[in-house]
This record gives sequence, structure tokens and C-alpha cells, in this order.
Amino acid sequence: MPTTTAAEQRADAKAQYNAYLAACPSQQLLARVSGKWVTLVLSALGSGPECDGDPRPMRYSELGRVLAGVSPKMLSQTLKSLERDGLVVRTATATVPVTVTYELTDLGLSLHGTVRQLKRWSEAHRDEVAAHQASFDSVR
Repeated sequence: MPTTTAAEQRADAKAQYNAYLAACPSQQLLARVSGKWVTLVLSALGSGPECDGDPRPMRYSELGRVLAGVSPKMLSQTLKSLERDGLVVRTATATVPVTVTYELTDLGLSLHGTVRQLKRWSEAHRDEVAAHQASFDSVR
């Protein structure tokens, strides 16, 4: 029986990730990145109010204006979790007052397009889903 290194064992385990299994670490990550505010922050970050531009750094206050309805506490928590996950980088510039910007990392950019598409889909099909919900509820 051939001996495998720890790195080879990790690579084999990674190749066998299956998000449908409860113990799979990718399921936990999927749950984290599919949260309401995470999805909206990733979609909006760097794209401005229209959320269709190219990603660019944004200040906290700008993100707060774009994401109407997010509380300052929730925005801060979401940005911290995205920074911890390596999807966003926070940059503080020594000015008076200190200027803080948030920008997608390469890892965040790899997810940015997907969540923007999800946002566009939900906007395009909102009325259709609402009609199905009303139809379903009227039968029950």
C-alpha cells in the first residue's frame, strides 16, 4: 500500500468535498456567503448605486447609502466577516479623519459576478415569484 503525504491526503479530501453532506466544510462556507447582507455587500462593493459598474474601493458611508435598510451594526459585522474570510480587504489611510475603504480581493472578485447575477435575477423575476406565491397561498 503506497504511503501518502499529509498534503496529498488534504488534496484527496478536498476533491471529495460535497456540499450536500452535513459534515462538509463547503456547506458551512455556502451558508456564510449566501446570507442576505453578505450577498448584497459583495454585489454592491465597488459598483456604486447602479451596481453594474466595475468593482472599485468604496468607503463605509458609501456602502451604507447603496444598501438602504442595512443598520450600521450589521454593515460593520458583515464587512468584518468578509474581511476575515479573505473576500474583502480594509484599507485605512492616515487623513483627518481617517479614510477607510473596502475593496474586493481576488477571492472576492471570483464571487462578485455570481452574486451580481443573483441580484439581477431576483430583480427580473420578483413579480413572477410574487404571483406564484399569491396563487399558492390562495389554494391553501
